[in-house]
Amino acid sequence: METVIYQNGLRYSEKEYKLEVEFEKLVVNNSKTFFGEKTIYIDAKKKIDNNSLGGVIPDGFLFDFSDRKNPEFYLVEVELAKHSFFGHIFPQITKFFAFFKNPSSQGKLIEKLYSIFDNDDGLLQELKIKLGKKEIFKFLKDTIENSQNILLIIDGEKRELPEITETYTDTWGKMVKVAILKEYKTNRSKSNSIFTLSPDFENIENFDLVFENQGEKKEKSAYSEQFHIEDINDDTLAIYNELKAKLLGKMPLLNFNSQRYYISLRKKRNFAFLKIRKKKIGIIAMLKEEKIREKIKKHEVTTLTESVQKFYNGPCAKIEITDNKNLDEIIDLLFEIQK
Repeated sequence: METVIYQNGLRYSEKEYKLEVEFEKLVVNNSKTFFGEKTIYIDAKKKIDNNSLGGVIPDGFLFDFSDRKNPEFYLVEVELAKHSFFGHIFPQITKFFAFFKNPSSQGKLIEKLYSIFDNDDGLLQELKIKLGKKEIFKFLKDTIENSQNILLIIDGEKRELPEITETYTDTWGKMVKVAILKEYKTNRSKSNSIFTLSPDFENIENFDLVFENQGEKKEKSAYSEQFHIEDINDDTLAIYNELKAKLLGKMPLLNFNSQRYYISLRKKRNFAFLKIRKKKIGIIAMLKEEKIREKIKKHEVTTLTESVQKFYNGPCAKIEITDNKNLDEIIDLLFEIQK
């Protein structure tokens, strides 16, 4: 079904991209618009050749500095929905999984990215502003070892994605984020366009676009607790186990509900969400930020954007946990919220 947009008396209809290279150019030229000012996007095809990374060439490299202490890294693949999923999209993304899991390939990527920044004054200055005094090579190494994401930008839905994502939870389910990008144009102006990106990149780590339009919800999620904790380091696992034990000790009927992007804490309603990373745990607590800050003095509290709070359906903020010290203040807060 065709969608049109009306603005200021003008009718905008969806542009159909015939060539993938044109769609890729759209992403490159509008990267700050689509991904935000806190990101750095690198046009990979202009910076590397076929032999640089063993024949694996994504369309782009994306660094997201929204969380300056824990930046995220993405290999970006830009695709047209009309392309064959199993003949084109699936094998390309699969190459990226193998690439991330190979230490030698990771090393080549780190070296290549260092060279790209070192030889591009504009990119280098932008990176230095975001890093401050951090050493560049160490930043690249730490980020790529701890953040391995694939961002699939596509111009329409692919019916194969839900089944593939739930079948291959350790790769497609864990590493691939999908966003649908569309451009709308009016006949009266060749230069004026309206873009839609779903989900907004701010919510790419929260919003499960692949399953948004699935009519039936599965009785049992394919994403177990093990899915969230299998790749984290020993210290983070110890924090999670202690946090869980203390929460259940105070709230025996508490339900840990595992979904693709989080584990929700539920008693009659969801009152908090655990976002588990390799080196830390974030807790989205469903309470006004000022109330959270009154109770939490020993842990960092992060402000969430309006769109992220809207996703979680209410006022909230994120509590960062990097060690098992002072967990009791968090337990007490969550106990109060769930009442």
